[in-house]
Amino acid sequence: MEKRNTSSDLILLGFFKQTRPHLALFPVVLTMAIASLLGNTLSLLLIHQYHWLHTPMYFLLSQLSLMDVMLVSITVPRMAAGFLTGTKSISPTGCGLQIFFFLILGGGECFLLAAMSYDRYVCIYHPLQYPVLMSQQVCLRRTLGSWSLRVADDLMQAVTTLSFSYCSAHEIDHFFCEAPVLVHLACADTSVFEYVMCICCVLMLLVPFSLILTSYSLILAAVLRKCSIEALRKAFATCSSHFAVVGLFYGAAIFIYMKSKSYRSAAHDKVVSAFYAIFTPMLNPLIYSLRNSQVKSTLRKCVGQCVALNHE
Repeated sequence: MEKRNTSSDLILLGFFKQTRPHLALFPVVLTMAIASLLGNTLSLLLIHQYHWLHTPMYFLLSQLSLMDVMLVSITVPRMAAGFLTGTKSISPTGCGLQIFFFLILGGGECFLLAAMSYDRYVCIYHPLQYPVLMSQQVCLRRTLGSWSLRVADDLMQAVTTLSFSYCSAHEIDHFFCEAPVLVHLACADTSVFEYVMCICCVLMLLVPFSLILTSYSLILAAVLRKCSIEALRKAFATCSSHFAVVGLFYGAAIFIYMKSKSYRSAAHDKVVSAFYAIFTPMLNPLIYSLRNSQVKSTLRKCVGQCVALNHE
């Protein structure tokens, strides 16, 4: 039986209900989350351990893996605990922290993906200037910018969201505290806040997405001019897989954060949020890291070293 809290705590109804289809779906989603944590942690360890992966591209990949580990960690454990124990209450402070850190990580990942696409563009279009344009200091500044650019805005959104009065006995039909979902439950006039949030989302989502689209278009144009059909096929396969994951991440985020609250459906919001909170963090290490030939050879070397140590 579900435990309810009659205090000022909020109630997260969760992603799953106690029905047979949801009971079967829960281990699938949990497996995806665990795969995401393992894949991203493995990428982090490989890039940190082996010096030949200490390049700008892999440094940005390591930051993407770190963000994905944290993104899954702030949503899935709370969701799983609520489903398994029936304790669905969350304090306003805990809810505010979830909103704050999720916005920082999600927004940071948006800018980081744009930086990664720019890295590939510079590598192909300006290879001689690459050490200068993508130096260690430049990468560090862009990474810090990805982490910190939205801190003030995200803190404001988290505090403002929780300052509204809510209907439905403080029940949130979602699996984690997310600003647009809570705004939908507000009994007050939130039109000004929604307008400001929309402007922030244009800067956070549409601008980086446009940069990514431009970078990949220029990369494919360069490959068309210079390379063979086989090289073009490989480049197109790589760019298309990268862009598919990027499109999934940005498309889901745009659907949630730029849609009017009058057109919201709790069931749809939960499914779409799961794409960028759980699904794309699982795909990122598979698409960006573990498919990379240098990372695969490094992984084989690491496995060989582990086997050799076990036989000593």
